Order: sequence, then structure tokens, then C-alpha cells
Amino acid sequence: EVQLVESGGDLVQAGGSLRLSCATSGLSFDDYAIGWFRQFPGKQREGISCISKRDGVIYYDDTLKGRFTISSDNDKNTVSLQMSNLKPEDTAVYFCAAYDAIYNRCGIEPGMDYWGQGTLVTVSS
Repeated sequence: EVQLVESGGDLVQAGGSLRLSCATSGLSFDDYAIGWFRQFPGKQREGISCISKRDGVIYYDDTLKGRFTISSDNDKNTVSLQMSNLKPEDTAVYFCAAYDAIYNRCGIEPGMDYWGQGTLVTVSS
């Protein structure tokens, strides 16, 4: 059974940093890419960044490139999202998802095969 479990969401002040983790089980990073999305209230999920052995690091949203960094620990089957200089507008539920990078593309929600349950990030002003 494939499972993705996000952690690390918290309440943080503007300008602060958070590190989100996506712990995976039941899948191999040889076969799946991992992407991070976020969802604002009342909105659809938006792609942030992805990482895979096939394509390396992809930023779906280039505006986040200077503040958000994706990385993977293949030994621990975990993908992290380091977020810095957080802003109140970053407040959202953050999700990780797994997809086959041969057939699907980073940041495209319908192409994701597996999802985590999400973790809430709240940035106060």
C-alpha cells in the first residue's frame, strides 16, 4: 500500500521558516516523482515544485524559487520542502503527491497518482 504522510506544518510569523516533510512508503523513487502542492481556502491545489531521479528538480511556480527549496533523502524515502521568508499569503494546506514522471508532469493535479493528507501552514503578520 502506498502512503504519503506530510508533517512540519505549523503557525509561524512572517519572515520565518518551516521545513515540511513527506514520508513515503510502498513506492520507489526509481519509479515515482514527488511533488509539493498547496491549497488556499476555496481554491484548487496549486503546484509548487517536484523532484525525481528522472528529471531532477522542477519548479512549477518559478516565483517561489528563491524561497522554497525541494530536496529528497532517498535512504529515508522522504522529500522535504524548505520554506523561508514566509509571508501571510503562503498560508495554505500543503500536500505532497507521487506521480509517474514518464506519463505525467510536475504540478498537474489530475496527473498525480497518490496524495498525502496535507499539513497546515499558517503565517501570521
